Amino acid sequence: MYREMTEGIEVTVLPVYIDERSDPGEHRYFWAYQVQIENKGADTIQLINRFWTITDGNGAVEEVYGPGVIGEQPVLSPGERFEYTSGCPLTTPSGIMVGHYEMQRGDGELLLIKIPAFSLDLPDADPSVN
Repeated sequence: MYREMTEGIEVTVLPVYIDERSDPGEHRYFWAYQVQIENKGADTIQLINRFWTITDGNGAVEEVYGPGVIGEQPVLSPGERFEYTSGCPLTTPSGIMVGHYEMQRGDGELLLIKIPAFSLDLPDADPSVN
């Protein structure tokens, strides 16, 4: 499990290799990742956008930017949390993901909330260093 705290917002990520959606013989590897966002701060916030940098085992980089997560832009009051699961296909048996969320306070202030860097590794492989 990977964890990062920024501006009172804690982001936790748990990646899991999905064998049944992968086919190593065809260079297809798939991971699901569970994300929990918890507002430990004093202000209500809304997740506006997400930004991911995905680097595969060969060093190829893909950037993903868009509104919300899984079609939602959740609002979190102090003490509330939001959880979702998404996925990442790669053509290599390992990779690294890192990113941030753009969140907005009730007064309109924008915050960049860090998503911890996390490894995408086959279950029997040595983890990548982040």
